[in-house]
This record gives sequence, structure tokens and C-alpha cells, in this order.
Amino acid sequence: MKIKTIPMITLLVFFIFTLFSIVTACDECVLSKAATYTSASSLSSGACGYGSLALKLNGGHVASGVPSLYNNGAGCGACYQIRCKNNAMCTKSGIKVVMTDINKNNKTDFVLSSRAFKAMALPGKDLQVLKLGSLDVEYKRVPCDYKGQNMGIRVEESSKNPDYLAIQILYQGGQTDIVAIDVAKVGSSNWRFMTRKYGAVWETQRAVSGALQFRFVITSGFDGKTIWAKNVIPQNWRTGVIYDTKLQIHDIALHGCNPCPQLLWN
Repeated sequence: MKIKTIPMITLLVFFIFTLFSIVTACDECVLSKAATYTSASSLSSGACGYGSLALKLNGGHVASGVPSLYNNGAGCGACYQIRCKNNAMCTKSGIKVVMTDINKNNKTDFVLSSRAFKAMALPGKDLQVLKLGSLDVEYKRVPCDYKGQNMGIRVEESSKNPDYLAIQILYQGGQTDIVAIDVAKVGSSNWRFMTRKYGAVWETQRAVSGALQFRFVITSGFDGKTIWAKNVIPQNWRTGVIYDTKLQIHDIALHGCNPCPQLLWN
């Protein structure tokens, strides 16, 4: 992993995003409610754009989050530890989920996959918990850990080599958000910025021919830096393929709120 100096235009993006992050709700030890999907098919049509891959992320332990957590798509792929407050039916540790969709129901902060919802239960009580459909919970954002899996870039089917390129970011580790992406031909310093199309999908109408490298700006709270992924996509790239960035993000975000009291998670 190589850290580069943040250019002026990228620094501006970081500054604007930082201001937005400061005024949004804190995601440390929030008390709320969580519900569960009534159909597994809902998971493959999420706003983040993961499609059927959502069913495979994190062992199927995925969830949709309210708009403040979805954060216009920047929250896609974020990990949260969610614990049910019913001590008679649920474990003390809770379950880690990956956010793959937006939840527009203002009655709950999260809607969990049934697999994740049941996983909060004590042994033998998973069906009882699932039958409830909605639970009082507390949650906090935690780092994502893909156990040796590098971050991946999937070329979307709408891409047209070489002019139009749409990519999806997968398996992002750590506890930060990607807020800007640049792309350039390998060996070139002529970077072209990409824009967020929706969720975890980014696009550019000005892609170049040849093997491609990428530059990511990661930030959350008060921290931010640029990460350079060299020689990621070959010249003859194909749609639907996930390409290895050969790097992973392990950074932990800084927050503008009080740290999570350990008492809640003992």
C-alpha cells in the first residue's frame, strides 16, 4: 500500500465530506430498533448495487441502513455490530453485518437479513427471535475484516471498453468510506476522476485504453488519505469480472462523538 499526497481537487472533496460527516448522526452505541426482511429476494435488489453478491457477503449477514448511515452511497459496505437488547433471547455479543441497501422505514435504523436476525439469538431461540420480526437493539460501527481477502473491483456489465467504465467496489476492509476515485492508464500521471453512479458503483465517460490503475480517497470523521492501487485492470478487461486491487484498507475512522461505553458491550 502506497500513500500519496492528496491533490487540491481531492482535498476539496475531503473537506466537504468531512463537514458533512461531522454533522451527521454519531454511529457509536446507538439505541434503536431492527427488523428483518420478509423475502430473501430483497437482498439482491439493494441500493448499493451488489446484486446477487449481497447474498454471499459476510456469510449472508447483511442489512439495509437508514439514509443517514447510507450517506448517499458512501456507507455501502460499512460494517456494524448489532446486539438485541432482549437478554433472555439474545446473545451478549450480537452480530456483525455489512450494509448493502438503504432503509427508508423510519421505524427502524436497520433491516437485517433473516440469517443475521436469527444469529443474534441464543442457541435454540433463533426461530422465536425471527417470529418477533422487530427487536430493540444497540449498534456501533466496527471495522470490516475479510480475513486475507483483498479489496476487489468488479467491472459492471454496462461498461464499454475503452470509453465508458463503471466499477463496483467489493470487500473494502477497515472502518472508513471511499469518497473519491481517480483512474489512469498504468504508467501515466493523467488521472481521470470518477463519479459515484449509485451506491458502491462508480463511473467515468472518459476512460482510457490500456491497463488501468486507481487512486482512492478514504475518509470518515476527521481523517483522510489517498491510496494508490497499481495495475489493477488489464487492457482487455471484461465485464462481470472481479479484479484484485492487491491491497486492503485497514484504517480505523476517527469520530466526532464520544467513544462507545464498554459497559454496553460486556
